[in-house]
Amino acid sequence: MAELTNATEERRPDPNEKLVKVFDSEQESEAMIVKGLLDSAGIENDLASARLLQDAFPGMGGMIILVREEDAEKARELIAESRQSPAAVNADEADDDDATEELTARE
Repeated sequence: MAELTNATEERRPDPNEKLVKVFDSEQESEAMIVKGLLDSAGIENDLASARLLQDAFPGMGGMIILVREEDAEKARELIAESRQSPAAVNADEADDDDATEELTARE
């Protein structure tokens, strides 16, 4: 039964490994979305309150996400891609709206 419990626990990086900050936000909800993105890509990560890490990152509040040093580049790329995606979708929707308006105007 202990094996089942361990298998279902959230996977987190070993704190003895070198961890790198890949994301920070004042908004916990935004940080949770990015954490989910990294989880779905199989990148182990740790979401922490930056207030608890003032020794490592002074003057920072909100939430931060840490990953293993070797996963940092891939994590940053995924985050950057996810930030670009909504803008592209919104631009496509705006184009669709313009086309609908043109059709309505012609009728």
